[in-house]
Amino acid sequence: MTATTAAATRDGDRAFLGHPKALGFLSFSEAWERFSYYGMQALLVLYMTKTLLLSPHVEQIAGFEGFRAVIGAIYRLPGDASTQQVASTIFGLYTSLVYFTPIFGGLLADRLLGRTRTIVIGALLMAAGHFLMAFDVSFLLALLCLVLGTGCFKGNIAGQVGSLYAEGDNRRADAFQIFYLGINAGVIAAPLIAGTLGETVGWHYGFGAAGVGMLIALVIYLAGRRHLPPDPPLRGRGADVARPKMRPHEWRTVGLLVLLLPVLTASVLCNQQIFNAYLVWADTGVDLTFFGRKVPTTWLITLDSVVSVSFLAIMVVFWRLWARRFKEPDEIGKLTIGAFVSVLGVLCLAAGSAQAAAAGTQVSIWWCVAFHVLNSIAFANMLPVSLALYARAAPAAITGFVIGIYYLHLVAGNQTVGILGTLLEKMPATQFWLMHAAIAAGATVVFLVVGRFFATLLSHENVTGQGAPAHA
Repeated sequence: MTATTAAATRDGDRAFLGHPKALGFLSFSEAWERFSYYGMQALLVLYMTKTLLLSPHVEQIAGFEGFRAVIGAIYRLPGDASTQQVASTIFGLYTSLVYFTPIFGGLLADRLLGRTRTIVIGALLMAAGHFLMAFDVSFLLALLCLVLGTGCFKGNIAGQVGSLYAEGDNRRADAFQIFYLGINAGVIAAPLIAGTLGETVGWHYGFGAAGVGMLIALVIYLAGRRHLPPDPPLRGRGADVARPKMRPHEWRTVGLLVLLLPVLTASVLCNQQIFNAYLVWADTGVDLTFFGRKVPTTWLITLDSVVSVSFLAIMVVFWRLWARRFKEPDEIGKLTIGAFVSVLGVLCLAAGSAQAAAAGTQVSIWWCVAFHVLNSIAFANMLPVSLALYARAAPAAITGFVIGIYYLHLVAGNQTVGILGTLLEKMPATQFWLMHAAIAAGATVVFLVVGRFFATLLSHENVTGQGAPAHA
C-alpha cells in the first residue's frame, strides 16, 4: 500500500467514534497496559514502606545491598535514611527510567524491528515484570523488565496513533484525547482491582492481577494488528530504501521541542507526585472517610482517574463548542491554561494542610477531592495536548525518536518527584505543597512567553514547510 493510498484509507475510516477502527484497538490495548502499569505503581510505594523494605523481606531481595549503596551515593542519602526516603528515591529512579527508555524503544523500532514487533516484545517484558513482582527475591529484576518493556511499548504505540492520520487532519488532537481516555479507564480500574487486592488480600495478588492485565493488552493489540497502517521502512536495511530527509526548518522545530522539555517537567510535578509522596502523606495525614466509609489509600488514584476521564471528555466537548464562536487556543495556549490550573490544584493541598495543622486534626478528604478536580482539568489540557504537539511537529524522518525525546520530561519529572519526596518528612506539609505550586507557576510563565514569541516555529505551516523561510 502506498503512502497516498494509506492516507486516503485512513481519511475514509471513521468506524470508531468518527476515527479509524485501529484507534479503538490501540486505545483498549493501552487501557489494559495502563491498568497493569498503574495497578503496580499504585501499590509500589505503599508496598515498599509497609512491607518490602522492612525486615525480613528486605534481606530476601537479590542484589539489594549493592543497589542500596548505589542509590545512596547517587541521591546522597544518609546511612540512617528512613524507609520512606529510600522508597521515594527508588520510585523516582524507576519511574524516570520508565520514561527514558522509550527513546531507545523508538530507535529500535525505527531502525531494526519496526513498531509492531517492538511493541509485542515490550508487552511480553512488562507481563514478565509484573509476575516477578509477586516474589521478594526478584524485585529488582521485575523493575528492570518493566523499565525495558515500557520503553519498547509506550512511545511506539503512541506513534502508531499519530500515524493513523494524514498531515492536516484535525482529528489527530481529538484522537490523543480518546487515547488518554483509554489510559484513564485503565487507571480507574487498577486501584479498585489490583490496589484493593494488594492492600486487603496480599501485595502479590495485586501484582499478579497487573500481569494478567498486561497479557490482555497484548491480545487486544494483536487482534487489531491488521487494521494498523504499515510500519515505515526501516533505516539501515539497504541503501535503496527511501527515507525522508531532515530540512533546516525541521531542525529548528526539533530544537524548540527539546528546549520545552524542562518547562513540561516543571508543569507535571504536581500530577506525578500523586503516586509517591502524596500517597504516603495521605495514608496518615488525611481523614480518608468518604461518605461515612474509610477507603483504602490507593482509591485516591481511582478518584483522580474518574475525575480525569470526566474532564478529558468534557474538555473535548468544551473546546469544540468554544471553537464555534471563538478562536480555539493552540497547543501552547492550552498548556499555559493547564499549568495555571495545576497551581490552583496543589494550593488546595497546601490550604488543607495549613487548616489541619492549625486545628490539630487530619486533612479533610474534600481538600483532596478539590485537588483532584483541578488537577484533572489541568491534566486534560497538558499531557494529551503536549503529546499531540510532539507527534504533529515531529519530522517524518525521526518520528519515533522525537516521541521518545518527548518522554524525557517525564524522566526528569519523576526523578524530581523522587528527590522532592525525600523532603516530605523534613518540612511541614503546607510548605511541601507550596514548593510544588511555585514550580508549576514558573512553568506557567514560561509557556506564556513561548506562546507569545515562538509559537510560529510550531505552527502547522512551519512544520509542513509551507511557511518556512525562503532560505530553508
